[in-house]
Amino acid sequence: MRIIAIDGPSGAGKSEYAATLGLPTVPTDHFATWDDPVAWWPRLVDGVIRPLLRGEPGRYRRMEWTGGVPALGAEVIVEPTEVLVVEGVSAGRRAAMPWLSRLVWVEADDALERAVARDGEASRADLLRWKEFERGWFQVDGTRARADLIVQR
Repeated sequence: MRIIAIDGPSGAGKSEYAATLGLPTVPTDHFATWDDPVAWWPRLVDGVIRPLLRGEPGRYRRMEWTGGVPALGAEVIVEPTEVLVVEGVSAGRRAAMPWLSRLVWVEADDALERAVARDGEASRADLLRWKEFERGWFQVDGTRARADLIVQR
């Protein structure tokens, strides 16, 4: 199985780009919360990546947002596939490199405003905090510098 990571800042257009590929996709938005932007990684690796690499279905419970409060929701089953896309902030993290066949970095000059348009004006304060976190994350992780392809939206 090959894994393509599509990473970049919130609101850059990663989900839109992933949709153009027409491949099975696991979004990191199914795992992350405002309070846990990246530490959920073992759930993805143990529940999805490792089983798929063995040719077995992957499973995870996606994060559901009810009234702005995240909670584990429905189980998602990911069937074995030749190519899997993992899309979202931190999908291309350094820890994923042993599995990745390709890392795509997506960026947009107006990413904050795109994210606010997507999530609503009430999310602006959370998105500003998120953006501050992700800037530091990407700088330390060096994600963009390791990308095989950079897409400007």
